[in-house]
Amino acid sequence: QVQLVESGGGLVQPGGSLRLSCATSGFTLDYYVIAWFRQAPGKEREGIVCIRLNDGSANYAYTVKGRFTTWRDNADNTVHLQMNSLKPEDTAVYYCAADPGLCGSQWHRMELYDYWGQGTQVTVSS
Repeated sequence: QVQLVESGGGLVQPGGSLRLSCATSGFTLDYYVIAWFRQAPGKEREGIVCIRLNDGSANYAYTVKGRFTTWRDNADNTVHLQMNSLKPEDTAVYYCAADPGLCGSQWHRMELYDYWGQGTQVTVSS
């Protein structure tokens, strides 16, 4: 069955960097997209990037564009999220989600994704 497992979260100072990983299994990546979402306390889950796994192209939310980068590691079927220039407002639980879709205009809607990881906490604080 489809499984997604996030890792790499932690505590980092403002301006610092973290790399999250989403280990995948149970499906053929070329036919899916992976989206990264985050949820801060008291806020709705926010879609921040969607990557098309067949060609590596991605759509980014304006809140992270230019600071975050996602890519697929073909060697081990893992999708990474490199987060640079982190801000306190980036503090959230980060999730990866999978769907046999296209990263279309509604990619940021969580209800479109059938498969989710368990989440990993990212805290940006001095």
